[in-house]
Amino acid sequence: MSVLTQRLSLTGILVAIASPLVAQQGYQQPPANVAQILDAPARPQILTSPDKSLLVLLDRPGLPSIATISEPEYRLAGIRLNPRTSGPSRQNPSRGMRVMPMRGGEAQPIAMQLPAGGGISYPSWSPNGKLVAFVVSTDDALTLWVADPTARTARQLSARKLNAVLGAPCSWMTDAALVCTTIPANRGAEPTAPSVPSGPIVQEALSGRADRVATYQDLLKSPHDEALFEHYATSQLVRFSLDGQATNIGAAAMLSDVSPSPDGQWILVTSLARPFSYSVPLNYFPTTIAVWRPDGSVARTLASRPLIERVPWGGDAAQVGPRNPSWRADVPATLTWLEALDGGDPTREAAKRDRLLALDAPFAGEARTLLETEWRARGVTWARADLAIAREGQSRQRKARVWVFDPSGRTAPRMLWERSSEDRYGDPGNFLTTRNALGQNVLRFTPDGRSVFLVGAGASDEGDRPFIDRYELATGRSERLFRSTAPYYESVVDVLDPRGTELLTSRESQTEPANFWIRNLVRRIAPIQVTKFEDPAPAFANVRREVVRYTRRDGVQLQATVYLPPNYDKARDGAIPFLLWAYPLEFGSAEAASQVTGSPYRFTRPGGSSHLFALLQGYGVMDDPTMPIVAMDGKESNDTYVEQLTASAQAAVDKIVEMGVADRNRIAVGGHSYGAFMTANLLAHTSLFRAGIARSGAYNRTLTPFGFQGEERSYWQAPDLYERMSPFTYADKIKTPILLIHGMADNNTGTYPIQSERMFAALKGNGGTARYIQLPAESHGYAARESVGHTLFEMLNWLDQYVKPQRPRM
Repeated sequence: MSVLTQRLSLTGILVAIASPLVAQQGYQQPPANVAQILDAPARPQILTSPDKSLLVLLDRPGLPSIATISEPEYRLAGIRLNPRTSGPSRQNPSRGMRVMPMRGGEAQPIAMQLPAGGGISYPSWSPNGKLVAFVVSTDDALTLWVADPTARTARQLSARKLNAVLGAPCSWMTDAALVCTTIPANRGAEPTAPSVPSGPIVQEALSGRADRVATYQDLLKSPHDEALFEHYATSQLVRFSLDGQATNIGAAAMLSDVSPSPDGQWILVTSLARPFSYSVPLNYFPTTIAVWRPDGSVARTLASRPLIERVPWGGDAAQVGPRNPSWRADVPATLTWLEALDGGDPTREAAKRDRLLALDAPFAGEARTLLETEWRARGVTWARADLAIAREGQSRQRKARVWVFDPSGRTAPRMLWERSSEDRYGDPGNFLTTRNALGQNVLRFTPDGRSVFLVGAGASDEGDRPFIDRYELATGRSERLFRSTAPYYESVVDVLDPRGTELLTSRESQTEPANFWIRNLVRRIAPIQVTKFEDPAPAFANVRREVVRYTRRDGVQLQATVYLPPNYDKARDGAIPFLLWAYPLEFGSAEAASQVTGSPYRFTRPGGSSHLFALLQGYGVMDDPTMPIVAMDGKESNDTYVEQLTASAQAAVDKIVEMGVADRNRIAVGGHSYGAFMTANLLAHTSLFRAGIARSGAYNRTLTPFGFQGEERSYWQAPDLYERMSPFTYADKIKTPILLIHGMADNNTGTYPIQSERMFAALKGNGGTARYIQLPAESHGYAARESVGHTLFEMLNWLDQYVKPQRPRM
């Protein structure tokens, strides 16, 4: 070895020794007042009985442990499954079931002998509304159970193991039977990975054919992955009767969707087949849609679709051939589906985009067209033989229409309204449905059959004020039955009587947690409280909050919710350190972007890794300051992304400083996902902030080259835009301290962990101040108690280190 080489080698050793090393100390806990809230159980899940007489409460535990989140998991074809249970991984099911009368009374437990560690999931009412089917999960199996809420009893219907790899495993077929996907009796052991590769992995692109795909996660990567997916996705369909009998239906297959007809005499079955793809997830694999008889024989094959690797692109793109098959809800057995009339290409000139077709049992002959739409069809609410509601829309133009039409074809369709889909103030609401004699959800009418009910958020300059209207279909006349009034935020959950005079609502205020109430609109009596859930985090009882409005320099109206820590006194405490937490949104107009969102009367308590926990450590929080990216002057929204983003941030900072509550020199900015992208951009292009917190973000848009968020242009169509919007491009400009946090198992499209890994390397390589936290086993959102606690520990420590001290910025 030469002297020079020896010197260089020694220099490398000295540099390595001199480099800062971070001790790996395991999971850390946030302050005790934060940890106490994290350890509380979650609010129960509530099911309302179809006859409106009972509430079923499913008791949910608190955050799962890292051991639960780290259980065995296969990530295949866009899904994540637990090979021990043949169900989805990362589950945290309910642990008990209680029932209470709708008109008041204590909740009583439903007696059941759950196996040790058993959890409850997938609850569903029987068509007649008397029983609740549910799935019990253990460490190695999923099984079917049934509860009688009136008798407060539950029992296991069968010990046969269910398969929930491709979705909910069970559906009611009749009041006396369910159909479920189960593990085939002959499935055997899972395929073993070869010790020696059988050959290279080959993918191919065809000349002249543009197969644009998003940056999907968890795709198949090898022949062994293919074998594992087929092994676990294959199910045997079984009919379980309430007397415990189990009958196989058809042959085992990769059943991705199973839906019995309303009369229980037919089964709509969607199944997958080879060849698989390494470029797209399972919903693009070869698919067969067929109607089965109860014995498993095929009555009609609706579609047999090959592998799709040429994925339709854009918000209004659609697959070719039958899509969205479903049963018509108001009749015993009529199959309906949509078909694109423009080849699924929204850029193609076409007088009509979609058509809705129907085919009656026994599914012979040709389907009939019920409706054709000028825009892309969005869905149908069925009502009766001569009436249904259809929706259509245009994504890029942000337009929506609603039609009333006659499925029998005797009268022409009639438009109820056309509106801007982003105009919250003008939203007439959603149609209320009810269960019919077939156990299906259909449009709810008044007793005279002429009017229906519309329920909406009631957005206004005062904030959201939920409402319910009676709407006459023939004339379009609307009568407001109820609207939430201050100091409450009260939304309609259901209508308890045919005339719409008695409502079940969810009511809350700034100081009262959300509970169910019964409100009579005719009798002048006080509303009756049904549930009595208490404040899960009383430490926040003295937090002050205010919805504020302010103006961006281009005239766009903005808003935010400003929180001040418990017992804050402006005269005593003055201007304090603040955290801004935001998420940008795209709009087609300044008018829509300026509309007020949310309500000043919500009961707000943090959970999980919420940024609002900073309030307990003496910080103010400006929550969700609107960061609209508006299409202006004939340009696309993102053409001026950086300029609009920085202008919104400047206006937000100016507002809280003007209020006298924030110290301009001690303000941090943070966000999750696209909010993390925003955070890094603001640190690159402004000097407004003392520090940043960016969680699970994407920072280099060239790694999402075929679009992101609402951006439909590819990198090759707008390379300057992609580079200009990427904070990675400006990593050398980011000198403000930034904390990066990312789940190591992130499965969100576009936010691969490599995004944070390379951003940290760029910051470090350019002399920036950064800390990079990788959370083992965590996905895009953080679930485990240990991970959530450590995330809050890091966030609060970062703020304490770089924001709270009264010293000049770095």
